[in-house]
Amino acid sequence: MQRTHLLEKIHYQFRVNPVVAILGPRQCGKTTAARQYIDKYNNIPKQNYFDLENSRDIERLKDPLLALSSLEGLVVIDEIQYAQELFSTLRVLVDDPALDQRYLILGSASTELLKQSSETLAGRISYLELSPFGYPEIQDIEKLWIRGGFPKSYLAENDDISQEWRRHFIKTFLETDIPRLGIHIPSENLRRFWMMLAHRHGQLFNASDIGASLGLSHKTIQHYADILAGTFMIRQLKPWHENISKRQVKTPKILFRDSGIYHTLINVNSYGDLQLHPQLGHSWEGFAIEAIVRAHSAEPEDCYFWATHQGAELDLLLTKNNKQIGFEIKYTSSPTLTKSLRIAIENLKLNECFVVYPGDVDFVLGDGVRAVGLRHYLQVFS
Repeated sequence: MQRTHLLEKIHYQFRVNPVVAILGPRQCGKTTAARQYIDKYNNIPKQNYFDLENSRDIERLKDPLLALSSLEGLVVIDEIQYAQELFSTLRVLVDDPALDQRYLILGSASTELLKQSSETLAGRISYLELSPFGYPEIQDIEKLWIRGGFPKSYLAENDDISQEWRRHFIKTFLETDIPRLGIHIPSENLRRFWMMLAHRHGQLFNASDIGASLGLSHKTIQHYADILAGTFMIRQLKPWHENISKRQVKTPKILFRDSGIYHTLINVNSYGDLQLHPQLGHSWEGFAIEAIVRAHSAEPEDCYFWATHQGAELDLLLTKNNKQIGFEIKYTSSPTLTKSLRIAIENLKLNECFVVYPGDVDFVLGDGVRAVGLRHYLQVFS
């Protein structure tokens, strides 16, 4: 499946900087996208491609300056998180006017975990985030919601095979991928924490409460959350603070970024299973929020929720282009304008507000408020 929009973004960013990084979770399609870019825009020799999970390529890069300085044109380095010491070498190479080189680097960790890249390659690198499949590529919302967007999960022959792939993904992620990032924590601790988060999906993150349940400090729990956020498994949605008299919530919310991984952790295997599950509403909320954020190409610093201790709440607040757009997410066939939403509109002075639900009919709920089906909203904004 061609991700044409991503390929165009990569090509454009090479006009801005000599190094372009594609970051995203494991198995989300980064390598496939890189090969598609090579096929469309370049015809690089095999020696210009390095996979840091391949022992041969690891050996080739034991002396990175020697190995890379002889190459010309585009050079691709896959799974860069396993050799962060390469960043200082890349800085030397791209600053050398005698070399005609560009670097496409792929990584399964966020810039927060790849600290050396932001420090060493400042002013030389552009970052692009690649998520698993979303609505622009896959327009079967029900299947995407249940299976999530990881290509091998979504494209599996049936729901059982999809679920089995996700179970293996979780096991490998915990027992192999996390230790290889240099993070040395017991995999069983992280699994138990992840399972506890699954039952708090869409809720406020209380590190002290979870820590007490697991016998760990709140600092350790926050560290675990940062790891899962840094590897694109969860989103820590920050609270928005407005200058009003009401006491406002200041604790982030935790949302799973891939609905399929979330469903595996709560043992949901099919659409029928989900319809009977007590987490149905939270599942829909997380799925819709992630889809809307992607449709707007919103950065983490653009995304918030808002809530007061008196009960008023807004599920998602996007701040882009000097506009504030509010979203209330409801799994219902008959959305209404609630008192809570009226308070949010009044206090936040929203430019636009949408109640997003799983239906097919869009209609006005009130002044500046529309009920919109998720499918139609994504068709318009993706």
